[in-house]
Amino acid sequence: MSAPQLQVLDLGVLPFTAALALQRRAAVLRISGELPEDLLLHVQHPPVVTLGRGFKAAHLLSSPEVLAAHGVELHEVERGGDITVHEPGQLVGYLVLDLKRHRKDLHWFLRQVEQAIIDGVAPFGVVASRRAGLTGVWVDDRKLASIGVHARDWVTWHGFALNVTNDLTTFAHTVPCGIAGVTMTSVARESAQSGRDVPVRLSEVAASVAESVAAVFALDVVRAPESVLASLTAETP
Repeated sequence: MSAPQLQVLDLGVLPFTAALALQRRAAVLRISGELPEDLLLHVQHPPVVTLGRGFKAAHLLSSPEVLAAHGVELHEVERGGDITVHEPGQLVGYLVLDLKRHRKDLHWFLRQVEQAIIDGVAPFGVVASRRAGLTGVWVDDRKLASIGVHARDWVTWHGFALNVTNDLTTFAHTVPCGIAGVTMTSVARESAQSGRDVPVRLSEVAASVAESVAAVFALDVVRAPESVLASLTAETP
């Protein structure tokens, strides 16, 4: 018998609110069983700052007016964690997984996502790791990826933000993830530092991370059929 699937759907570049609506719809359908397989949505966002349930006002360094003047949106969301930045060139992965089919443990889930990213960036010469007590993925003392999730009925949504080729400028408006003095980095920067002279392509990193996500959750990675996107965009009664 074949393993359950991780269906991967690439949304391209999409405004944050549009992607949020799609993943919320996906979670509803996963909870009901109308989506029979786990889902990974890959997306890039125009510049946006999102505030999680653990947000502290001191961690937003620019006012909403200043953000707007720089073309940066600002949104509050239901995920865990503090403040997070998205910008083009960053790989955002929204994970809609039914943990009842895996392990009903959100801490375990977070560690699995961290491991998937660590494994997924390794082919690009990036030696990433965890830091005790801090959710996310790091290269030495530099933060490479942020993770924040929400769950209902053991179905997850939200997920990870992995810096790949983004220039990291939007982070200047925040205390990233609420960690004072943190330095953000990217797969492209760390790959170049390692001596690898092959350009990093976001599509290749996305494919590698999808394979790693599937591996840590014992799933077969497949491209999501067109019917999945149709179900996420269908008007609800």
